[in-house]
Amino acid sequence: MARSIYLGYAVAAYLIFFATFLYLIAFVGDLPFAPRTVDRGAESALLPAVAINLALIALFGVQHSVMARQAFKRLWTRLVPPPVERSTYVLFASMALILLYAFWRPIPGDVWRVENGLAAGILWALFAGGWLIVLLSTFLLNHFELFGLQQVYFHGRGRTAAEPQLRQPFFYKLVRHPLYTGFFIAFWATPHMTYSHLLLAVGMSTYMLIAIRYEERDLVGVFGSDYEAYRQRVGMLTPRIRRRTT
Repeated sequence: MARSIYLGYAVAAYLIFFATFLYLIAFVGDLPFAPRTVDRGAESALLPAVAINLALIALFGVQHSVMARQAFKRLWTRLVPPPVERSTYVLFASMALILLYAFWRPIPGDVWRVENGLAAGILWALFAGGWLIVLLSTFLLNHFELFGLQQVYFHGRGRTAAEPQLRQPFFYKLVRHPLYTGFFIAFWATPHMTYSHLLLAVGMSTYMLIAIRYEERDLVGVFGSDYEAYRQRVGMLTPRIRRRTT
């Protein structure tokens, strides 16, 4: 019985995540079919809008980073069954994003607006490419483990997950964190950068740079000198260009 409940819970958490992720694309891109976006929603005076928006970004960042740490997981799994720990993390992350969508306060004013059709098209292509990099990066490692489905499936089958291995498929041969690279591109590539969008891009970029430090500390703890060598060899967010020596 518990296995069926775990499976239903994990699938529900995954579907909520996927819908939330798709809405994030519309939210950041200010796409017309989305009822609320980074540039459309309930309005506030400037200072309250900035304070609310920064609080929403901070809430997402704290949830995303604190719940991912091993020390928190050891405490958390005293309350949450280990097979659905990752699904619960994914669900809480989705809830943090939903709160951001619901309470975000647009800030009017343009930082830049690209009128040239070709240049705007290139920026939209980069925007789409950034989200594609994000999605592909999850599949290059293990999409279903990352979002909690594999853990529940293995639990139902009585299987134990294999020991983690330091793999570097495709994008990971070029940069250590292609998922974050994709997010950076997606948040900054826009033909119409408003002050509202700029605040979101700066806030999320700051969070990602902080999160990478904690994530790499955990990875060194798991993979030791192998990850240290990988970090020396491969750039964090952009490919590392080395001079050819003779």
